[in-house]
Amino acid sequence: MTPGSNLPLSAVRVAVDVTAPVRLDVSGLLLAADGKVRSDDDFVFYNQPSAPGVTHSAAAAGGDTITVDTAAVPEGIDKIVVTASLDTPGATFAGTEPTGTVRNADDGSVLASFTPPRLGTETALVVVEIYRRGGAWKVRAVGQGYANGLAGIATDFGVSVEEPAAPAAAPQTPPAPPAPAAPWGPPTGAPAPAAPPPAAAPAAPAPAPAPPAPAPGSGKVNLDKGRVSLQKNQTVSLVKGGRPVLSSVRMGLGWEPAFQGRSIDLDASVIAYGPDRKKVDNCFFGKLMILGGAIQHSGDNLTGEGAGDDEAITVHLGGLPPEVTGLVFVVNSFSGQKFSDVAKAYCRLLDAQSGEELVRFDLTHAEPRTGVMMAKLIRQFSGEWEMTALGEFVDARTVRGMTKPAAQAL
Repeated sequence: MTPGSNLPLSAVRVAVDVTAPVRLDVSGLLLAADGKVRSDDDFVFYNQPSAPGVTHSAAAAGGDTITVDTAAVPEGIDKIVVTASLDTPGATFAGTEPTGTVRNADDGSVLASFTPPRLGTETALVVVEIYRRGGAWKVRAVGQGYANGLAGIATDFGVSVEEPAAPAAAPQTPPAPPAPAAPWGPPTGAPAPAAPPPAAAPAAPAPAPAPPAPAPGSGKVNLDKGRVSLQKNQTVSLVKGGRPVLSSVRMGLGWEPAFQGRSIDLDASVIAYGPDRKKVDNCFFGKLMILGGAIQHSGDNLTGEGAGDDEAITVHLGGLPPEVTGLVFVVNSFSGQKFSDVAKAYCRLLDAQSGEELVRFDLTHAEPRTGVMMAKLIRQFSGEWEMTALGEFVDARTVRGMTKPAAQAL
């Protein structure tokens, strides 16, 4: 299977084995229609090995198994997500290829397998999900990575994770973010694990919203402390206080000529993709509205002169169809002028209703090429959205030429 692909399940009872060359902690979460667990009882892991229709079993080496009896899953549960994290403190999935194998739990026959591609700084993964669709059950390959460990997945899906108590000898040490490779803490009321998780969290970011920001790839920040300034490859969750804060956003893109008196015509666009990285549609100066008005373009700016955003694209997140899971914002030079002739190129995300600037990304360098991928918005499986700064240059003078490289950036 490939990321986003799905298959119907031919068995009522299925087992999902997640294996790797190193030891993994494998968990399952039972999610309701809102993408959240109903309570901590819907979290299945080594210390709480069963929930209605879902069980956890340990393997001799490499990984564990989540077994789903679809006939016994309660009506209020729409999907079961299977997750994995590394058992070694501070380790990432770089160089490690975990594989999820879906078997008929009764006869052991293999129904599907999936190895998430291009893993790097991730310390936890949503590997696959078993979900209802039209009265039947299917399996979907996911491969969604988290750089802040299983605690990041826990937060997204509504699990309450108890923080480990600080050692008695170091009472002044402030609580650290959850350790990336540590097992999840037990749900409220569950017995504590036999061994405490590591006290340090070397791979977790400090969630500071303003420069200096965490190193690229080191994790996510959110909007709890106000406006966020991103550097290349950094990500911000569009949530505040644990809740999505936006229904409509506006991506403003701006630039100035690098040489006084010389105008430059750039075109801002957005490309919408499905979970299989296939283009759904694109919005640009020649097509100012797509997806039933869910995405709207402000129109073409021919010079880049003047203060403020040169072009803006408004996205009504709540109005996007379910098949749209990713948006990539790009800028192209149709006339063939290079970005080395552009100064102060930036993109910024605003609350479309209040006009408040939430996230900003300034390009710190330019390349003599004709296209740049500025940023992407990705819908998480919890329904929340994340923005990642890209700043990747390519040779493409139109949005059509950006379709393939932007898909690869998702």
